[in-house]
Amino acid sequence: MKRLEGRVALVTGAGKGLGKAFCIRLAQDGADIVAITRSDMGGLEKTAEAVRELGRRILVGRYDVSSEEDTLRMAAQALEHFGRIDVLINNAAYYYGVKRTAFTEIGLEDWDKMMAVNVKGPWLCARAVFPSMQQLGKGKIINLASEVFFTGSHGFVHYVASKGGVIGLTRALAVELGPHGICVNAVAPGYTDTEASRTIADVTKYDTSRTPLRRMERPEDVVGVVAFLASDESDFITGQTILVDGGRAMH
Repeated sequence: MKRLEGRVALVTGAGKGLGKAFCIRLAQDGADIVAITRSDMGGLEKTAEAVRELGRRILVGRYDVSSEEDTLRMAAQALEHFGRIDVLINNAAYYYGVKRTAFTEIGLEDWDKMMAVNVKGPWLCARAVFPSMQQLGKGKIINLASEVFFTGSHGFVHYVASKGGVIGLTRALAVELGPHGICVNAVAPGYTDTEASRTIADVTKYDTSRTPLRRMERPEDVVGVVAFLASDESDFITGQTILVDGGRAMH
């Protein structure tokens, strides 16, 4: 039996990039998938095709993770369709097309949007799936942080701050949800060659000299640790942030 056989994994921001890669890897490990996006329904259909080709079931939907109403509907429809939610991957983030901007020039609306999607979103999604996990007596919540929390990044102060918020949220939820058998961890990738990253900078010019493994990170480099954290093999790991960045930052 595959290690996620009989489990249901909900992945946010699943239309492209890391979200799509997570859906495919978890499906390969036997999970059925709930894949959501706020706007990229075309990409989400491609994700769904890839999951179905693996013989797994998938439910797709358009939801805004920063909306409490949407996250509650998302969880309700997942439960109606599959009857359970075992894994939540909080991958959705405001990142695509973000421009490098001095901290004095970032608009209040842009700051608020960053915090709403990147920090409030994972909190609302966790609240929405908690009743199902509580009833099961077990669950896995995996939040996507970022290497930039450890290193900083010039011109992205709102993004860096939001990813620090994700790590704080991860630790606090781990303490509160542990008695219910729910593990909460974060994964912090480095700069990864995805569609979104290509809107930020020219990935071909990324300096890998400070990366011990001397190459650009790819989505497939991140999926293994997420699959591990989603599985029973990580049942005594919670509150942790795991860097997956080729050794660029170490802690």
